[in-house]
Amino acid sequence: MAPNKIMIIRHAEKPSDDGSIVGVAHNGSSDTEELVVRGWQRSGALVRFFKPSGGAFSNPALATPGIIFASGVAKHSKSLRPQHTVLELAKFLKLEPNLDHTKGEEAALVEDVLKRQGNVLIAWEHEDIPTIASGFTPVHPPVPQHWPGERFDLVWVFDRNPAAPGWTFTQVPQMLLSGDVSNVIPIS
Repeated sequence: MAPNKIMIIRHAEKPSDDGSIVGVAHNGSSDTEELVVRGWQRSGALVRFFKPSGGAFSNPALATPGIIFASGVAKHSKSLRPQHTVLELAKFLKLEPNLDHTKGEEAALVEDVLKRQGNVLIAWEHEDIPTIASGFTPVHPPVPQHWPGERFDLVWVFDRNPAAPGWTFTQVPQMLLSGDVSNVIPIS
């Protein structure tokens, strides 16, 4: 049995390529593999985005996750950003994020996710999110084949179609921080 709902987010904001904005570890030290201050703000804001205090979600396509996946650290990918993006949410929900899969293991991640039940949240690096999404088939409407590098503020939602095999795809703008935008990624 597959999950009812799969939600995918990109990790929160990262250091700039030119080094003008640096990542910050929990202890305050600079770390290129970490979130920047704005990313930590997004991480905190995701708590009430996915578990609203009044129970009403900002968008009806959203749900509180019962399991959270984030890419793990590996020799070829040392980024802590995906797991730290969902760190505060996982703590709040008393969930241990599943970090069993690393960048490059997207097919194994999809296989694992599809064995779960309930609502699943995945936090990953943007380049590979379309690859993950391609594992959920069939999907209607089609999923964009590219996630823009400047977008940290979207959720891709896949709802299992109860009447037929496959998934219904929706994009939900987070609108959590100033500068977040309400447009979605166009299908290319």
